[in-house]
Amino acid sequence: MEKNWNYRIRVMTEADYDAVYGVWQGIHGFGIRALDDSREGVARFLRRNPTTSMVAELGGEIVGAILCGHDGRRGCFYHVCVREDCRNHGIGKSMAVACMRALREEGINKVSLIAFKSNALGNHFWKGAGWTFREDLNYYDFTLNEANITKFNQ
Repeated sequence: MEKNWNYRIRVMTEADYDAVYGVWQGIHGFGIRALDDSREGVARFLRRNPTTSMVAELGGEIVGAILCGHDGRRGCFYHVCVREDCRNHGIGKSMAVACMRALREEGINKVSLIAFKSNALGNHFWKGAGWTFREDLNYYDFTLNEANITKFNQ
Protein backbone atom coordinates (compact mmCIF):
# COMPACT_ATOMS: atom_id res chain seq x y z
CA MET A 1 0.00 0.00 0.00
CA GLU A 2 1.35 3.47 -0.96
CA LYS A 3 2.03 5.78 1.98
CA ASN A 4 0.21 9.12 2.04
CA TRP A 5 2.99 11.75 2.07
CA ASN A 6 0.76 14.45 3.51
CA TYR A 7 3.33 15.81 5.94
CA ARG A 8 3.17 18.98 8.00
CA ILE A 9 6.06 21.34 8.80
CA ARG A 10 5.87 23.29 12.03
CA VAL A 11 8.07 25.11 14.55
CA MET A 12 9.96 22.78 16.89
CA THR A 13 9.21 23.07 20.61
CA GLU A 14 10.93 21.74 23.71
CA ALA A 15 8.14 19.15 23.99
CA ASP A 16 9.37 17.60 20.70
CA TYR A 17 12.74 16.62 22.16
CA ASP A 18 12.10 12.90 22.75
CA ALA A 19 10.68 12.34 19.26
CA VAL A 20 13.44 14.36 17.58
CA TYR A 21 16.10 12.53 19.57
CA GLY A 22 14.54 9.26 18.44
CA VAL A 23 14.84 10.35 14.80
CA TRP A 24 18.51 11.28 15.38
CA GLN A 25 19.22 7.88 16.92
CA GLY A 26 17.66 6.08 13.97
CA ILE A 27 19.90 7.67 11.34
CA HIS A 28 23.04 5.77 10.42
CA GLY A 29 26.19 7.82 11.09
CA PHE A 30 24.41 10.69 12.83
CA GLY A 31 26.65 12.43 15.38
CA ILE A 32 25.03 13.19 18.73
CA ARG A 33 26.98 15.20 21.32
CA ALA A 34 26.12 14.46 24.95
CA LEU A 35 26.13 18.08 26.11
CA ASP A 36 24.86 20.10 23.12
CA ASP A 37 22.25 17.55 22.08
CA SER A 38 20.98 16.83 25.58
CA ARG A 39 17.44 17.84 26.53
CA GLU A 40 18.88 20.88 28.34
CA GLY A 41 21.18 21.81 25.43
CA VAL A 42 18.39 21.67 22.85
CA ALA A 43 16.00 23.53 25.18
CA ARG A 44 18.58 26.32 25.59
CA PHE A 45 18.98 26.50 21.80
CA LEU A 46 15.21 26.64 21.23
CA ARG A 47 14.72 29.33 23.88
CA ARG A 48 17.36 31.45 22.12
CA ASN A 49 15.82 30.69 18.68
CA PRO A 50 12.11 30.16 19.37
CA THR A 51 10.75 30.46 15.80
CA THR A 52 13.42 29.13 13.45
CA SER A 53 13.81 25.38 14.15
CA MET A 54 11.37 23.03 12.40
CA VAL A 55 9.99 19.51 12.58
CA ALA A 56 8.15 17.48 9.97
CA GLU A 57 5.16 15.41 11.06
CA LEU A 58 3.70 12.54 9.10
CA GLY A 59 0.60 10.91 10.51
CA GLY A 60 1.15 12.76 13.81
CA GLU A 61 4.68 11.36 14.15
CA ILE A 62 7.86 13.44 13.87
CA VAL A 63 9.92 12.16 10.94
CA GLY A 64 12.36 15.03 10.42
CA ALA A 65 13.91 18.02 12.12
CA ILE A 66 16.24 20.97 11.64
CA LEU A 67 17.78 22.94 14.47
CA CYS A 68 18.09 26.42 13.02
CA GLY A 69 19.28 29.57 14.71
CA HIS A 70 21.13 32.80 14.16
CA ASP A 71 23.47 35.21 15.89
CA GLY A 72 21.77 38.34 14.54
CA ARG A 73 23.92 38.30 11.41
CA ARG A 74 24.02 34.77 9.96
CA GLY A 75 21.74 31.79 10.25
CA CYS A 76 22.92 28.23 10.64
CA PHE A 77 21.30 24.83 10.15
CA TYR A 78 22.25 22.07 12.56
CA HIS A 79 21.20 18.42 12.57
CA VAL A 80 19.20 18.49 9.35
CA CYS A 81 17.60 15.07 9.19
CA VAL A 82 14.73 13.07 7.80
CA ARG A 83 14.01 9.55 8.95
CA GLU A 84 15.55 7.17 6.40
CA ASP A 85 12.23 5.54 5.41
CA CYS A 86 10.69 8.97 4.71
CA ARG A 87 13.32 10.45 2.41
CA ASN A 88 12.91 11.55 -1.22
CA HIS A 89 9.45 13.04 -0.72
CA GLY A 90 10.40 16.71 -0.29
CA ILE A 91 10.31 16.69 3.50
CA GLY A 92 13.89 17.91 4.01
CA LYS A 93 13.56 20.64 1.41
CA SER A 94 10.22 21.78 2.87
CA MET A 95 11.74 22.01 6.36
CA ALA A 96 14.74 23.95 4.99
CA VAL A 97 12.44 26.41 3.19
CA ALA A 98 10.39 26.92 6.38
CA CYS A 99 13.62 27.62 8.30
CA MET A 100 14.81 30.03 5.59
CA ARG A 101 11.53 31.92 5.72
CA ALA A 102 11.69 32.10 9.52
CA LEU A 103 15.24 33.50 9.30
CA ARG A 104 14.16 36.09 6.72
CA GLU A 105 11.32 37.15 9.06
CA GLU A 106 14.04 37.95 11.61
CA GLY A 107 16.09 39.98 9.10
CA ILE A 108 18.71 37.30 8.43
CA ASN A 109 20.01 37.28 4.85
CA LYS A 110 22.44 34.35 4.76
CA VAL A 111 22.43 30.83 6.15
CA SER A 112 25.14 28.21 6.37
CA LEU A 113 25.49 24.62 7.48
CA ILE A 114 28.22 22.11 8.16
CA ALA A 115 28.08 18.66 6.56
CA PHE A 116 30.62 16.00 7.40
CA LYS A 117 32.79 15.04 4.43
CA SER A 118 31.70 11.43 5.00
CA ASN A 119 28.02 12.40 4.59
CA ALA A 120 27.80 11.73 0.85
CA LEU A 121 23.99 11.82 0.80
CA GLY A 122 23.81 15.17 2.62
CA ASN A 123 26.57 16.75 0.55
CA HIS A 124 24.89 15.60 -2.66
CA PHE A 125 21.58 17.07 -1.47
CA TRP A 126 22.98 20.51 -0.54
CA LYS A 127 25.10 20.88 -3.68
CA GLY A 128 22.18 19.76 -5.84
CA ALA A 129 19.90 22.28 -4.15
CA GLY A 130 22.19 25.16 -5.16
CA TRP A 131 24.11 25.71 -1.93
CA THR A 132 27.68 26.95 -2.39
CA PHE A 133 30.43 24.59 -1.32
CA ARG A 134 33.13 26.74 0.32
CA GLU A 135 36.74 25.85 -0.38
CA ASP A 136 38.11 29.25 0.61
CA LEU A 137 37.97 28.86 4.37
CA ASN A 138 38.89 26.56 7.21
CA TYR A 139 36.49 25.67 9.98
CA TYR A 140 37.87 25.53 13.52
CA ASP A 141 36.38 24.10 16.70
CA PHE A 142 37.33 24.75 20.31
CA THR A 143 35.73 22.94 23.24
CA LEU A 144 34.96 25.37 26.05
CA ASN A 145 36.07 23.77 29.28
CA GLU A 146 38.33 25.19 31.96
CA ALA A 147 41.36 23.08 31.00
CA ASN A 148 41.23 24.21 27.36
CA ILE A 149 40.63 27.86 28.24
CA THR A 150 43.53 27.83 30.71
CA LYS A 151 45.84 26.17 28.17
CA PHE A 152 44.81 28.67 25.48
CA ASN A 153 45.50 31.57 27.82
CA GLN A 154 49.07 30.43 28.62
